[in-house]
Amino acid sequence: MMNLAMANIRKSKSATISLFIFILVAALLLNIGLMVITQLSTFFDQKADQLNDPHVTIIMDQASYHPTYGEFLANYSGVKETETEEIINISINFNFGNGELTNSVVIFNADANRNIGPLKLIEKLNTSTTNDIFVPYSFKTNGGYDLGDDFIIHYQNKDYEYRIAGFLETTMMGTNNIGVMKFMLPESSYQTLAAELDNQSKGLIMSAVMEDKTQSTKLENDFIQNAKQSQVEETTLNIWGLNFELVKNVNTLTINIVATILVAFAAIIVLVSLIVIKFRVSNNIEDGMANIGVLKSIGYTSRQILSSIILQYILIALCGSVVGIALSYALMPLIGGIISTLSGLIWIQSFDMIVNLISIFFVTICVVLVTLLSAFRVRKILPVAALRGGIQTHSFRKNRIPLEKAKGNLHFLLAMKSMLANAKQNIMIVLIIMALTFATVFSVVLYYNIASDKTAFVNLFGSEPANVYIAVKLEADTRDLLSNIEQMDHVRKVNIFDLITTNIDGQIVYTNVTDHYNQLENNIVYEGRQPKYENEISISWVVSSQIDKGIGDTVEVEYGNETVSYLVTGLSQSIGNLGQIASLTMEGMQQLQSGYKGATLYVYLEGISTKDFIKNVKEQYGDDIVETLDIDENIESQTSMYTAAVFAVMVMVLIITILVVVMILYLVIKTMITKRKQEFGVMKAIGYSTIQLMNQISISFLPVIITGVIIGGVLGYFFTNPMLSVLLSNAGIKRLEFIIHLPTIIMICVGILILAYIVSMFVSRKIKKISAYGLITE
Repeated sequence: MMNLAMANIRKSKSATISLFIFILVAALLLNIGLMVITQLSTFFDQKADQLNDPHVTIIMDQASYHPTYGEFLANYSGVKETETEEIINISINFNFGNGELTNSVVIFNADANRNIGPLKLIEKLNTSTTNDIFVPYSFKTNGGYDLGDDFIIHYQNKDYEYRIAGFLETTMMGTNNIGVMKFMLPESSYQTLAAELDNQSKGLIMSAVMEDKTQSTKLENDFIQNAKQSQVEETTLNIWGLNFELVKNVNTLTINIVATILVAFAAIIVLVSLIVIKFRVSNNIEDGMANIGVLKSIGYTSRQILSSIILQYILIALCGSVVGIALSYALMPLIGGIISTLSGLIWIQSFDMIVNLISIFFVTICVVLVTLLSAFRVRKILPVAALRGGIQTHSFRKNRIPLEKAKGNLHFLLAMKSMLANAKQNIMIVLIIMALTFATVFSVVLYYNIASDKTAFVNLFGSEPANVYIAVKLEADTRDLLSNIEQMDHVRKVNIFDLITTNIDGQIVYTNVTDHYNQLENNIVYEGRQPKYENEISISWVVSSQIDKGIGDTVEVEYGNETVSYLVTGLSQSIGNLGQIASLTMEGMQQLQSGYKGATLYVYLEGISTKDFIKNVKEQYGDDIVETLDIDENIESQTSMYTAAVFAVMVMVLIITILVVVMILYLVIKTMITKRKQEFGVMKAIGYSTIQLMNQISISFLPVIITGVIIGGVLGYFFTNPMLSVLLSNAGIKRLEFIIHLPTIIMICVGILILAYIVSMFVSRKIKKISAYGLITE
């Protein structure tokens, strides 16, 4: 059996190599995807333990602090350790990646003694100066900074210049997608900055480490609730928090999507491999029919012949899987770089024997099953029929295109006859091209919406696509400022659009407040509608599932010391804040706080750059403004890390698609030329040129490839959004509306067609070596 298996492998070296590469690629992608998915959760947990980072972080201004808060944390069930520390808490502008980013930052005294979240530097300079600063590792992986680079903080129209002296690693505030980042200054620099800033910037941070990290969300909610209940005055508390589960889910979301795409694409390659195996087994049985007859005649049983065929493909599958898994570890540093970019943490890949064995077992068992089903017909072949080459007493096939009756170009008719004579082979090619086209369209659509036209991608986060954000001072009249800005040149419209924290039926929810939701350009409601009246509210489906209420139900909304009932009019979706989003009208918000007037303006521009407008609005109304933000540049800066990750996935899919198309056509055309060698020799003898026969072969494949490309393109056009909705459902997305750019899809389909034609012409050059004289002398 082993001798027969090895003889079959040696006999078809090119087919063996092609199948080996298919299985290698499938095992490589599958192993990488499974390792990332299975290790990512424990990776984040292990990093938190290694860095001794807090599981719950509560940030407040010093005026909001009360000693009972510390007692509540320390006495909370499951809390192992707590710590309270003075900080500088400000919202600043700084250059990050491809643009300027506005972000809240918490600045620590690097030299202070602390047990929770101590300074852990990945890289640092050997020398120190008075203006050193330590920033998260994401500034290196995603922000474009290196050690020793200048770092300028813009705050309240003043610049503070520092030198990056080290990159720190932290799980809680290490990336810009959480909304707050962690900086550290040496004590002298810290005290100097604290003395220069106003009292609003002076804050406190309370940290807690828990026995069970999964309870961190509950602790944060209970703390905020307790702080509100113990509040004596009616003023709104300036307290907010982060918990480990929230940060972990936000930072691992994109990584999990990338890993899932890798696994899905691995499944496509496995499917391609199985189709190729079925094709090869069927061809081998037909081509080696006489050999099977001889083996049966001299005493080999059907079971032994069948076992040798299965053994042949098991050997290829095992070798390809093992090499693919070995290469997956070689490529893990590249994947680790993507993970570090998205999480701000160093990924160190560990050997995972269980995942490796699962990958090998899955690929091998699929190969065995398909080989067994394809080769089972060996048992039914009688020796006498096998010795005749499989020709039965009555072996007739219908002539689909009789040349004497058919009209049209002779080369085209011969190509069509060839296509119809190989129906099973053509079905295989259609399925493979269809799957590869769909995978390519899927990855390119994903990249287009994240790197080119970001509108739909940004909308997923619940952001409003205005151009400028303006924070209004408490003492200023928001309505007057809105009216004044509306009169400025190049202003299309202005909306009040606040984001506050409320409590809805016991759940902490981030709530949007505006006058008229129909004036917004991002409608996050996918079922029902946004609120219109003062007694209405929309909630996200995440909140809906948490409180078990939907459209038509009433919910209790608490803000400060007031609680009011609202009618749910719509269900919304958002990736931002783990999907825990709600929306109230301004009149509805004023039921909770009668004097509420809004504190944030969103400005929509046309015909002017955002920087020029920000300069103009500061000159005219700077006394009423706390800060401004260039939303366009901020979005560009925040999405750059997603662009790099998705670009890597797209390039990988494109490369593998090209490789598979080339190998499939090479395998099929080589087999065809071998089987039709005599026919091609006769045709050359009667006057057909090599180029004519090459075109016949290429034309015979074009309708098949066109069919596969069209089906794959149509599936990609209609099913990319539903598939992405499934992938993003855990992040709070129910319905996705990514832009499906039809010209791009057409370009992909045409590109695959051109590639297929070029490859078929190139492989068909083997016909040049066929001659009538050579066939006679053989």
